[in-house]
Amino acid sequence: MSEDSKNLDLSSGIAAFESRSFSQAAGLLGPLAEQGDPEAMYRMAIMAQNGLGMAANELLAYKYMRGAAEAGLGLAQHGLAFMYLEGECIEKNPQKALEWFGKAADQGLQGAMTTIGMMYQEGNGVEQDQQKAAEWYKKAGFEM
Repeated sequence: MSEDSKNLDLSSGIAAFESRSFSQAAGLLGPLAEQGDPEAMYRMAIMAQNGLGMAANELLAYKYMRGAAEAGLGLAQHGLAFMYLEGECIEKNPQKALEWFGKAADQGLQGAMTTIGMMYQEGNGVEQDQQKAAEWYKKAGFEM
């Protein structure tokens, strides 16, 4: 497959995903996800997790989300962190959640910063620490 063809399939797959044509998106993005494209893996993970355009498949959702996260895609790092925080598709692990939220926060994802703040505020998987919570909320642009 040529680079132009891959780019066209990725663009078309993302457009299909965003227009909620999930079966079409899965057909276009699936082969790219298998080849390791982070954007394709991220969207395939969402579709596999929620049964959009395919049967729900938690194992596949985790595989793709982790692959995209390890490739450095901030949204996937955030998504993987939530999987660990909530115990979705993988066993609940707040420490791994914090680690992945931290990687997403390093990329400037405000939602990841806010979630870390909430984890510290509520003592969810970490020792409750109002000062750390306030610091994370401030990084995210909020005041407690």
